Amino acid sequence: MKILVAIAFLLILVSLGSALVYLMKDKGKSNRTVKALAFRVGFSISLFILILIAHHFGLIQPTGIR
Repeated sequence: MKILVAIAFLLILVSLGSALVYLMKDKGKSNRTVKALAFRVGFSISLFILILIAHHFGLIQPTGIR
């Protein structure tokens, strides 16, 4: 489960970085920045749903604040 969460975070960061590159490179003349940010939102929502499902099925347990 930890590997899936790490991969999802990596995908979110890569998508955010590509959006920055497209923003700097295209100067707002294409929709690639918008698409990259839309993918980032999709990855973030998918990660949230994955965590909720994993908690529901007992794959992860809350540890609380220590």
